Order: sequence, then C-alpha cells, then structure tokens
Amino acid sequence: MARSRIFLILIAAALVAGMVGCGPSFPPLPPSQNLKIRTWYDLDAVRGNLTGSHTLMNDLDSTTAGYTELASPTANQGKGWEPIGIEWVGLRGTFDGQGHEIRDLFINRPDEDLVGLFAEVDIGATVKNIGLVNATVTGKGGVGALVGLNWGTINNSYCIGNVTSDGSAGGLMGASGPGPVSNSHFTGSVTGGDNVGGLLGTNYDGSVNNCYSTGNVTGYSFVGGLIGENLFDAVGNSYSTCRVSGHESVGGLLGTNYDGSVNNCYSTGTVTGNSSVGGLVGENTLEGTVSNSYSTGSVSGNSTAGGLVGRNTNATVSDSFWDIETSGQAGSAGGIGRTTAQMQDIDTFSGARWKIVGIADPSQRNPSYIWNIVDGVTYPFLSWQPAQDMPS
Repeated sequence: MARSRIFLILIAAALVAGMVGCGPSFPPLPPSQNLKIRTWYDLDAVRGNLTGSHTLMNDLDSTTAGYTELASPTANQGKGWEPIGIEWVGLRGTFDGQGHEIRDLFINRPDEDLVGLFAEVDIGATVKNIGLVNATVTGKGGVGALVGLNWGTINNSYCIGNVTSDGSAGGLMGASGPGPVSNSHFTGSVTGGDNVGGLLGTNYDGSVNNCYSTGNVTGYSFVGGLIGENLFDAVGNSYSTCRVSGHESVGGLLGTNYDGSVNNCYSTGTVTGNSSVGGLVGENTLEGTVSNSYSTGSVSGNSTAGGLVGRNTNATVSDSFWDIETSGQAGSAGGIGRTTAQMQDIDTFSGARWKIVGIADPSQRNPSYIWNIVDGVTYPFLSWQPAQDMPS
C-alpha cells in the first residue's frame, strides 16, 4: 500500500511544480532520428531517439528479428523487454503504430517501477494507433502494458494481455498525468496493490474519453474496472465490463472519484469488496460528480456497499441509475434504483434528460446521440462502442 501511495504523491508533487511553472521540468535531449520500425531492433533504437517521430511499418511478434534477444522470456537474463525511457526521460516525440500490432511482449521486472513498453511518455509526446497483443507485463509500481507513467497524449491504442504488480497498475497505463487518453481499451487481467484499474491505475488531472475495459481487475484499495483512482479528472463516454475485486474503495468503473467528473458512463461487471463498494464508483468524494451514468453488476461488501455508489462524501450524483435486481442491492449512496424492465425502458433515461434514442437493431447505430437503446430489449449503450459488448 505504501509504495503505490508514495508513487501517487510523487506524481502529484510533479504536477504541482508544473502549476507553479510551465509544467514538469524534463531535461533537454539531443536531436533524434525519425525511425521506420520493422524489427525489434528498430523498436529498441527508439530509446536513443526519444524526440523523434517514429512509425511502425508492420506487425512485430515472436518470429520478428530481435525478439529472442530483446523481448522474449529469455531476453535480458529473463527480465524480457527493457522499458523505453526512465523517470523524467521518456518519449518526447511521436510513436504512430499505423494500426499495426506488437505481439508477444514479455516483461518480468518485479523490483522495478515504471514498467511497460514505454517506461514514461512525457508532456507533448503522442502514442497512437498501436495494439499490444498477448502481452505479459510484471513490475513493482506504475505498471502498464503500454506505458508505466504517461504525461502525453494516448489515442486509438489497446492491449490484450496480463499485467501484474504489487503496487499501482493499469492494463494500458500505470498512471497518467494531464495528458488526454481517448479511443483506447484493454482486455485481460490486471493484478496489483493500491490504485489498480482495467485501463489505468491512477488518473490525475487529465481526461479519459471513449475508452473501455473487459476482463478481471484485482487489488487492495482504489480498485476500478476502468480506473483505480481518478483525481480532478473528467471521465466520459466510457464503460467497463470487468469483474472487480478488492478490499476498500472498489467500483465497477472507478474505485475512487476524487473531485473528478464521471459523465455518460456505465459498468456491468461483478464487484466484490469489504468497504466503500459500488456498482459504478466505490467512493465519490470531495466535490466529485457522477451524472448520466448507470451500473448493472452484482455488488457485495461488508459495509458501505451500494448498487451504484458505495460511499458519497461532499459529492454529487445526478440522473444516474442502477439495476436493483441484478445488483442485489436495494440501496446506494447516490443514484436511483430501478428494476431490470425499467432499466431497459427508454422513458427511464429520456425522462432524466439523457441524449438517448431508440433504435431497432444494435448493429445500426445513431451516432448523433450519445446513447442508443433497443427499447424493452437492451440497457442503454454508447453509440460508438463495439457490437460484441452490448449490455443485455
């Protein structure tokens, strides 16, 4: 617990320093080449060209040149891939995957912080259009398959794999500062200590939009299907179907929402914990807001467990709902409980001023509305989301 909280404090301290000046003071780097990446050797060369604009030209996997030496279970004395960058010296340029995948990435560094394909992505940098498939990543704290610590922009990226840590961890990123994260997702298993999320462990003062997570998330405290701990950040148009388990501050979407906003989101996975356990948010606190959102997953806890929100302290929940039948919870610290039939009735949501429209078939969307629903058949779903994740 102590390590992940210390890690969070370090992030917060750096961000506060940035508010006083012009952002975190990263050391200058020499000019870099712009790399065309075709092999693991080329990918490894990014660490010496952190300010360049790099392009992945094809998929990389266990049969691609350089895998055995650089990214396999036998590489680097069994530690596998060495994350690109170190604390305060991360990617400064652009990494564009062009829709290609990096497969079979293996990292086993349980005594190291900031672990992922990239250890750190700095302010002004961008990682986009990249998929990680069959990734196995283990670290100490600040662990994510794609990025350990992110300050930059992450867009249109995903991971399918397993992430393990004894501290903070996220399926895609361990922790993120003010950089925006969008159109990204994670599928698989995430296991950690504190600040553990399906997509992101800790999110500080940034934004997360059009993202989702599926699979299993396990931790101790501040554990969420999408984000473990959300501080001062806006989370919108996103969802989680993850099964989530922890001890305290455990939620289907967010473990804790601290002075952040959650809007147009939902969660459907089973949530299990001891205290401050909620179908959507475990703990909503210190002017946090939840609006136009819902949850349907089963919720169980020993104290302060709620269908939508476990604990709500000096915070607001509005126009949000939970299914009292599927959750097994008649009460919540915020929101309105409804039956399954009512949760599949468009009038429940249009009456709460949601931007929702009925459609005949979920394969045919109306993207001019945030929410679509097959009236009387499905729960509301986001108009952009993949068809295989329809809540039903």
